[in-house]
Amino acid sequence: MFRRILIANRGEIARRVARTCRRLGIDYVAVYSEADRDAPHLDGAIASIPIGPAAAAQSYLDAEKLITVARDTGCEAVHPGYGFLSENAAFAAAVEAAGLTFIGPTPKTIADMGDKATAKRLMAAAGVPTVPGSEGASDDPSAIEAALAEVGFPALLKPVAGGGGKGMAVIRSGDGHAAIDSAIRTARSSFGDGRLLVERYVTAPRHVEVQIFGDGKGEAVHLHERECSLQRRHQKVVEEAPAAFLSDDLRARLLDAATRGARAIAYRNAGTFEFIVGADGAFFFLEVNTRLQVEHPVTEEITGLDLVEWQLRIAAREGLPRTQAAIHASGHAVECRLYAEDPAAAFRPAPGTVAALRWPAGIRVESAVRVGGSVPPDYDPMIAKLIVHGADRDAALARMRAALAETTILGLTTNLGFLARLLADPVVQADGADTGFVDEALPRLVEMPDAHDILAVAAAALACPAKAEEMASPWRGAVLGDRGVLDPAAPMGRIGFVMDGKWRIARLRAIDAAHAVIDVGGEGGGGAVRLRSVTMHRDGDLVRGMLGGRPWAAAVGADAIEIAIAGTRARVERTLEALDGTAGGDGAVASEMPGVVVALQVAVGDAVARGDTLAIVEAMKFETPIAAPRDGIVAAIDCAVGTSVRAGQILIQIGEAGEAAGA
Repeated sequence: MFRRILIANRGEIARRVARTCRRLGIDYVAVYSEADRDAPHLDGAIASIPIGPAAAAQSYLDAEKLITVARDTGCEAVHPGYGFLSENAAFAAAVEAAGLTFIGPTPKTIADMGDKATAKRLMAAAGVPTVPGSEGASDDPSAIEAALAEVGFPALLKPVAGGGGKGMAVIRSGDGHAAIDSAIRTARSSFGDGRLLVERYVTAPRHVEVQIFGDGKGEAVHLHERECSLQRRHQKVVEEAPAAFLSDDLRARLLDAATRGARAIAYRNAGTFEFIVGADGAFFFLEVNTRLQVEHPVTEEITGLDLVEWQLRIAAREGLPRTQAAIHASGHAVECRLYAEDPAAAFRPAPGTVAALRWPAGIRVESAVRVGGSVPPDYDPMIAKLIVHGADRDAALARMRAALAETTILGLTTNLGFLARLLADPVVQADGADTGFVDEALPRLVEMPDAHDILAVAAAALACPAKAEEMASPWRGAVLGDRGVLDPAAPMGRIGFVMDGKWRIARLRAIDAAHAVIDVGGEGGGGAVRLRSVTMHRDGDLVRGMLGGRPWAAAVGADAIEIAIAGTRARVERTLEALDGTAGGDGAVASEMPGVVVALQVAVGDAVARGDTLAIVEAMKFETPIAAPRDGIVAAIDCAVGTSVRAGQILIQIGEAGEAAGA
C-alpha cells in the first residue's frame, strides 16, 4: 500500500479521499488555490501546497504544477477525485510518465471512454445496446443541423468529451440554432472540445448506472446499480441505490452488460457504466465515467464497502478486493446534493458566505463548508451531500425528508427547500419520475416565502428573548428604541425593516418566551391587518421556530437578518442604507452574478428590444443570459468576451432610441 499520495482536488471529494487515507494510515498532501486558502479540505494533510489563483485553469487544472507538487512532497500516487483532471487522459499519462501511480483507469481507457463516439463504437462491439444516432461528432453548427435532420426529433446534443450533463441539450424541432451554439460553447469552455454527438432522444427515460471495478487484466465486478433520474439541467440532484423500479430480469441484464463492457476493454479501477431505460424496458448505453462518482456513497451504504479503499488497493496492484459472489447489497440508500443555487432562477449558481450551519444528527454528511467560509464563484456550486440508509425505499425517503427538515444553512441561497418539496412529491414517492420530471414539475417544486411570512419571522427573530426573565412587561420599543410611542395596534412594541426597497413595520400584538402574534399589515404598518402566529426559541446563535407548520431559522446580523423558511432563503435589511443603489438608471445592464463574459451579442449603436440577450456570463459552469431591461439603443459596452465581472457590475448601457451612441 502507498505511504503517501497527493489528493489533486478540493472540496468534499478531497475530504472523502482523505478520510479513507487516515483510516488506512496513508499520508496525504493537499493543494489549494487562493480561493481555498482556509478551506476544510486542507485539514489533516501532511502538507498543504498553494498552486495558484482562484481560476481553475491556473490552479486545479494545471497538470504540471500538480505533478511537481507530488514529486516534491514525496508522493507515490495521485488521486484525482472527480471533476477537474479526473478524466483527463493526458494528465493520467503525465502522472505515470513522472514515475507516479495514477489512481484510476489507464490513460488509453480514459481517452477512449472520454470520446463518446469511440466509447459507443467499443460498447457496440462488446454487445452492449447503444442509442441510435450519428456515428461521428462535429463542432460545425451546419454539420450538426444536418445530423439532426437525419436522426429526427426529439434529439439529444451531447458533447463528445466530458460528462455531468454539461453542454447537453434536447432539440425538439428544426429551430435549434441557439441551443447548438450554446452547447458547442459550453463544451469548449468545460472540456476544451466543442464537438457534439447527435442521438435519438429516448422519451420518458430513467437513468440507471452500474458501479464497476476492474483489475486491468480483463476481470471486472459490479457493485450493483444506482438510479439517478432526478436531474436538473441534465445534472443529478438525487441518487438512489438500488434502482427499485427494475425487474429482476432487467436488473440482471443491465449488470451483465456493464461487466461485459468493462471486461471487453480490460477496465482498471473504478468506473460507472451509465444507461437510459425506456418505458418499454429497453435500455441503451450512454457513457462510461472513468472515475469515482459524486453519488458513490449510496453504493457504499448498501454494500458496506469503501470504494476509495478499493481504488487504492487496485492502484497498488493488490487486485480486486472481492469476487462477485462476495459482494452483497441490502436495504436502500438515498443521496441529496445540496447546491448553492437558486431553483427559482433556473438553478442559477449563488456563491456567497455561510452565516450559519446545522447538519442533521445521525446521518452521513459529505461537506466542505463551515461557518464563515465562502462558496466561491470559480468552481462547481455543490456544497454538501446528505446520505441516508433505510430498510427499504420508503424508509430511506422518510429518513431523508426528516434530515432535510433538520438542516439549516443561512447566508447562502441553496436548493434545500426545493429538495424537501421534491422528495415529498407524490410522483417521486411512488417511484414514477423520469429524467424530465424535475423540469416539468418545477413550478410546484419552487416555493418562495410570502413577504408577510418573512416579515413575521424577522420580527420574531429580533423579539425572541435570550432568557425568559427578559420578558418583563411592557417590552414595547425594545428594538426601535421608540419608548413612549403609543400604538394601540402594537401593545408590545414595533419593529421596522426594509423589504423590497420599502420601509415595513411589524406590530407585536402579543409575545411571551416562546410565541408571538405579529401584525404584518401593509407598507409602513398601514393597510389591512395581517396576523401571523409564530413560535420561537434560541438555538445558540440562531433563532428557530414554526410558522404555519413550516420550520424557520434566522441569524440576526448588524445590518440584516438571514432567514430560511422551509429551507428557502430570505433576507431582510434593517436600514435603508443597507440597500444596494441603482447606479446607472434603468438603462444600466448589470451582471446578476460573478463570472466571465463568454459571449457578447450586440455592438454600440445596435437597436435592442426589451428581453433581447445582450451578453452571456458563465460562472460555476452555468451560463446566464444578460437581457435588455427595455427597448433602446446600445449606448456603451463596458466589457468584452473573456472579461471577469463581479455581481452587480454594469456591463452595458441602453440609451433611448435616437440617443447618441457612447453617451
